[in-house]
Amino acid sequence: MSTTTTTALGFIYPDHAAEDDYPLAERLLREAGIDVSLNVAHIYGTDLHAIPELLDLGSPDKLADGASLLADADPAAVIWACTSGSFVYGPDGAPKQVAALAQASRVAASSTSFAFVNAAKHLGVSRVAVAASYPDDVAQLFVQFLAAAGIEVLGMSSAGIDTAAEVGTLTSDQVCELAASNDRLDAQALLIPDTAMHTIGVLQQLEAQLGKPVLTANQVTIWEALRLANITAVQPALGALFNERPHYGDVRS
Repeated sequence: MSTTTTTALGFIYPDHAAEDDYPLAERLLREAGIDVSLNVAHIYGTDLHAIPELLDLGSPDKLADGASLLADADPAAVIWACTSGSFVYGPDGAPKQVAALAQASRVAASSTSFAFVNAAKHLGVSRVAVAASYPDDVAQLFVQFLAAAGIEVLGMSSAGIDTAAEVGTLTSDQVCELAASNDRLDAQALLIPDTAMHTIGVLQQLEAQLGKPVLTANQVTIWEALRLANITAVQPALGALFNERPHYGDVRS
């Protein structure tokens, strides 16, 4: 009789908004034969999309608390599942944030901001459009973070939504409208950078609508954890990032 071992992956998620994307993704991965458990631990702070509050939310003490909440799951990797709470530290501070999290969790660690960079590089994408839910000053920091990693943002929109809780109430139709209205024809991919937004259930619809890869915060966060755990997952329901190869031609051109 053969036995399989479920690989646990850990996610530190701020407050509550779209954390139900994780059990949905876990179900889809298991349907594809990927035996993983996606364990979500919550840390708390104000959910304002404002720079001082975001710096506090991603502070070493808060992330260490999140790591301790995941310890019993014995995760193979831990991800800080917050885009704005990681890129707000900038290209110099964000690596230190991840290094401190790795030390606290004693396993490989990363954050959603680095997940976006690594996912784009995996697909060979270097020119993107960004459909952000944040206020403009916060969204511009994401553009700068991507630029420091060699990813050119051809167009960026900021919906100006002040809180993560409000982002979490966006319907599937509203998410699709946000994507469609803020794509650029010359962009190789569209990035939607907020883990507070429900996107896992509409990834196939978004990519069919735009005809290109769409990278969303919870999607790339989960992919990054799998990558760190050396797990290759093929599940087209999770978008081109989870295909064996992209279906949109040579995205490196």
